[in-house]
Amino acid sequence: MTLRNAARALITMLVVALSWTIGQATASAASPAATAAVVLTYDTEGAAEFVDAVHSGAKVWNDSVANVQLEPTAAGDEADIEILADDGWPRAQTTSLGNGTVWMGRQAVNEGYDTIRIAAHELGHILGLPDVKPGPCSSLMSGSSAGVDCTNPTPDAAERAAVEDNFTAAGNSPAYAYELRTYQD
Repeated sequence: MTLRNAARALITMLVVALSWTIGQATASAASPAATAAVVLTYDTEGAAEFVDAVHSGAKVWNDSVANVQLEPTAAGDEADIEILADDGWPRAQTTSLGNGTVWMGRQAVNEGYDTIRIAAHELGHILGLPDVKPGPCSSLMSGSSAGVDCTNPTPDAAERAAVEDNFTAAGNSPAYAYELRTYQD
């Protein structure tokens, strides 16, 4: 191989390597590295017969948003969200964004409302969403106003975007302070 051919081969390899490096940098700039989600824990010790529905409602949110994830608390650890079962109407009370209590009320279940939709809806309040009433079945936060035939547990695009905004990556903490609020659906 002559010196000229070796130089051409070396230049070709450098151009290919440089092109690959620029392509990788462009791809990284186009899709920034994923930041860690805010992890909120929930305790189902007092959820009675609603434990599976709560896990399913949390999974709906985990599959729908990236900036926050809901996980069951480890035994003995303090949770961000307490889940309780009672005979009243489902409701949630926030103490701050991402913290509070959800009551899985048997009254709504006895009237025919879907338990997974109830769980996802009440967790939506803890994630900072208000009720949207009256509202269509396609809106998770329409709650009971969508009727007992509505079993949709999935947040719509606006609801997902609002939760993503509430839990931005800045400092891995909720985006804003949230006052004590009670939602009765």
